Amino acid sequence: MDQEKTPHCPLCRHIGTPFHLREFYSCDRCNGIFRSRAFYLSPAEEKKRYETHNNDVHDPRYQQFVSPITNAVLTWYAPRSTGLDFGAGTGPVITKVLRDHGYDIREYDPFFCNKSQLLAETYDYIVCCEVLEHFREPAQEFRLLRGLLKKNGRLLCMTLLYDHDIDFGAWYYKNDPTHLFFYQQATLNWIQAEFGFTSVQLDGRLICFQA
Repeated sequence: MDQEKTPHCPLCRHIGTPFHLREFYSCDRCNGIFRSRAFYLSPAEEKKRYETHNNDVHDPRYQQFVSPITNAVLTWYAPRSTGLDFGAGTGPVITKVLRDHGYDIREYDPFFCNKSQLLAETYDYIVCCEVLEHFREPAQEFRLLRGLLKKNGRLLCMTLLYDHDIDFGAWYYKNDPTHLFFYQQATLNWIQAEFGFTSVQLDGRLICFQA
């Protein structure tokens, strides 16, 4: 394939390798799997799809789903600590649960709560639940998130990781057209080193980057 027509990895800018059909590519440098930009939705189409999500912040099943993040915050931080729900979406359930416990957490979302002034502050912790896979420019986003953390702060994330035991062709997670980038454990390690996090730890579904 002509190298000039081959997509570059949006995380590390390395030339991609065809991975699945014409739509997905893998990266030999950071081990990410990414969707070709030719298949991206427009921002308007992306927002419309998010608006169809029926995420009820009062649903105990939804609260249980995000509990790896909320339990980590409740364990590691006091209510007076400052937090940011980055990519809060239409149903900011993490914000709801933590505020119910008296926590000081703000919401940011580029489509639904675009308060740019929140990106001029720093935080003890940032939560990103089912957000990382939507990044169009993951390098730009991780650089931003690292800069928003106070010293020793934590970036607490959830996303489904890919590994080679997964049949990618049958993997439901890739079928959402707003899911653009998929991570492996090696990708997390690359991010930790590249963007200056002191560590990254994986505990079940919880990914924790420490500043």
